[in-house]
Amino acid sequence: MKRFSWQLCLGLSLVTVSVFLYFVHYAIFQDAHHIFIFLVGDIAFVPIEVLFVTLIIHQLLNQREKRAILKKLNMVIGSFFSEVGIRLLQYFSHFDYNFDKVRENLVVMNDWSEQKFVSTSKSLKNFDYRIDSQKSNLEELRNFLIGKRDFLLRLLENPNLLEHESFTELLWAISHLTEELAARTDVKKLTNADYAHLSGDIKRAYLVLIHEWLEYMRHLKDEYPYLFSFALRTNPFDPNATPEIK
Repeated sequence: MKRFSWQLCLGLSLVTVSVFLYFVHYAIFQDAHHIFIFLVGDIAFVPIEVLFVTLIIHQLLNQREKRAILKKLNMVIGSFFSEVGIRLLQYFSHFDYNFDKVRENLVVMNDWSEQKFVSTSKSLKNFDYRIDSQKSNLEELRNFLIGKRDFLLRLLENPNLLEHESFTELLWAISHLTEELAARTDVKKLTNADYAHLSGDIKRAYLVLIHEWLEYMRHLKDEYPYLFSFALRTNPFDPNATPEIK
């Protein structure tokens, strides 16, 4: 109510000033004809001014604000991969019987173009992943995810994530897998149906994680070459990767 009253008082004050200035103009020049000419002209320009402000300037400001939000969000995504994502890619790859074939497509090179990132991501969406939750150490994965549960929840609380649907989908997939594993007291003694269900949960998170990792690598290459250099040297899919520069 206070905000509305303040705006109302301001509006009335501006209208009063305008009327007063028109009155002064008439008092000096005694020319109502020109007053109405300029008044109608100014009123006629109002729709064009509204169009310009709302559809052009407002759109430019929205785009600028969105770029700023996405920049902040990419910082969040970077912290995710540093804290969880890279390790999780390594864990998931141990459950994939076709990992060697997947790895061939994910040894990112310094000369990759944007089109190369896009085409690789598209091809891997249709790749034949063979995930088996019994192939590797499921208990180790369970302990890792439970240990990162608070970190993942804090990420989901970030309102900027609404601007990035695919990353939000990734966090939900990982959180769901975490809850599934945490609900089982002993992952070494499960039924075959239960292992098959967990395989599906791992696969869901694995696919989205690979896609988001490629998008993150593309972003680093375009915006932060020095971070991209480090990401290449710590690529979890490159068996020859090393953080040390040779």
